[in-house]
Amino acid sequence: MTRVFTVEGITCNGCVAKVKSKLLMHPDVLAADVKLEGQKAVVTMQKHVSVAELQEAIGINTKYKISADVSDHSHHTMKVDETKSWLATYKPLLLIATFIGGISFLTSKGSLHIGMNTFMAGFFLVFSFFKLLNLKGFAESYAMYDVLAVKVPSYSYVYPFIELALGIAFLTGFNPMLTNWATIVVMGFSSIGVIRSVLNKKKIQCACLGAVFNLPMSTVTIIEDLLMVAMAATMLAIY
Repeated sequence: MTRVFTVEGITCNGCVAKVKSKLLMHPDVLAADVKLEGQKAVVTMQKHVSVAELQEAIGINTKYKISADVSDHSHHTMKVDETKSWLATYKPLLLIATFIGGISFLTSKGSLHIGMNTFMAGFFLVFSFFKLLNLKGFAESYAMYDVLAVKVPSYSYVYPFIELALGIAFLTGFNPMLTNWATIVVMGFSSIGVIRSVLNKKKIQCACLGAVFNLPMSTVTIIEDLLMVAMAATMLAIY
């Protein structure tokens, strides 16, 4: 079942990401589409969830106040896809990965080393770009599951710049040994929070593409992080 709610207090994309992540933590909420314009939240539930329960999920002592939307009638409900296919959900991530992979293959000249180096440079540069488009929104989402960011929120604001630095390092060929070891440490540590969230079946927004796209946390995120660790390790072995 899908219901439309009004959420008072959302004033920016960071608020949108935060409210959405909170709503998705409720075990009976399957999907949540929070919109800044009109302060609406379209919530898909596996069974009826009261407004009071949703408010509790968002937080009782918070500036965000949720209520049933007056336009939400049984005969006039917003058209929402209640079940998005896996392909539709991860389309942005798949397109970006395919684009970077294609460029890497075309410029590799048959060299595995050059191809992986180009892919890793593109990965970090593109992903840091999306995170920096809405740094606050990314930081608030990332701080909900990353092991270090949970304890040190300011790390969430630093992380996109770490990815940017790694991208530049791979692109320019700066100290390959140091760059690949740094990648293993950063991405390996980052994957810990992702793995824990997936194993605990937490329904939160993946921050891999910042707050621009609504991607759910899943095994896809784990593969993404561990793939970079594996590629960095392979690069070290080649050197």
